[in-house]
Amino acid sequence: MILLTRVDHRLLHGQVTFSWTNSLSADAILIASDNVVKNEMWKTALKLAKPSGVKLVIKSINDAIDNLTSGVTDKYRLIIITETIKDAKKLIDNVDSIKELNLGGAKKTQNSKQIGKSFYIDKEDEVTLEELINKGIEIDIRQLASESKKLVKNLL
Repeated sequence: MILLTRVDHRLLHGQVTFSWTNSLSADAILIASDNVVKNEMWKTALKLAKPSGVKLVIKSINDAIDNLTSGVTDKYRLIIITETIKDAKKLIDNVDSIKELNLGGAKKTQNSKQIGKSFYIDKEDEVTLEELINKGIEIDIRQLASESKKLVKNLL
């Protein structure tokens, strides 16, 4: 069961490992990233950061889609984390059970605008978010599970 799908350029860190995992009683985290899957040092660091008792799986975007649609992940209480809105959209477009998206962190770039405490988007991200909202996906910005939801549709 997918409990949370989150965009966070930092992937796995204190907010995810403690706040979200504990509040949702997650027993597995899936990092869906074409970058991480090719980087052994990054994978090792993420494995060290995972909470004890929680399974960590690192897959490419396409392999994550295959796993999520095959039913192999159904037995887990799962948090999915992607680095980018673009990657999250690809998952959402291919995995029918993803109905919500949480935006956690995205760093500032030259042409980006701030829409949350630690979340910046460029024009392409904004268009993608609008497409997802129009598709019926509820998108919120929260760093911690204890924070109240701020709906992105009210921030664009």
